[in-house]
Amino acid sequence: MMRLLYLIPLALFLFFAGVAGYQLTKPKQTAIPSQMVEQALPEFELPPALDGMPGASRADFVGGKPKLLNIWASWCVPCIAEAPHLERLKEEGVEIIGIAVRDRPEAVSGFLSRYGNPYTRIGADDISELMLAVGASGVPETYVIDAEGNIRYQHIGDIRENHVDLLLEKLEEAG
Repeated sequence: MMRLLYLIPLALFLFFAGVAGYQLTKPKQTAIPSQMVEQALPEFELPPALDGMPGASRADFVGGKPKLLNIWASWCVPCIAEAPHLERLKEEGVEIIGIAVRDRPEAVSGFLSRYGNPYTRIGADDISELMLAVGASGVPETYVIDAEGNIRYQHIGDIRENHVDLLLEKLEEAG
């Protein structure tokens, strides 16, 4: 009986070592997909992120054709990398509505003058309220919104050249 008591700590150690070893073999998931895909875009109305451009609201996504909702920030390095690809989407006729997260108007203006402005509107999400409401885990993230205001697709991370055609396809599917 006494020998059996000595084996319990060893068995527990082997069990926990096995669980830890198993977890190490699973690929790390760095992106957290939104539970809002295939759901209605939440109601929101954000003030303009800078003078001279309108803010953004849910009403801007209802009617017409599908649009992109791009959540970004001037302090976001991957947002710089995606800027030329957003310009290409704009050239393809895609309407992109931006949401500037925790940003200052002068920083937004400087970013847009340096890297281009693909947006028709930019809302200021000063407390990340919309970002959290749509299930974004960070910046940048881009969503395809259909003409009824429903989220049809989520792109996590910066848009790269090889993502442009995929987003155009998702926009067409949402139409």
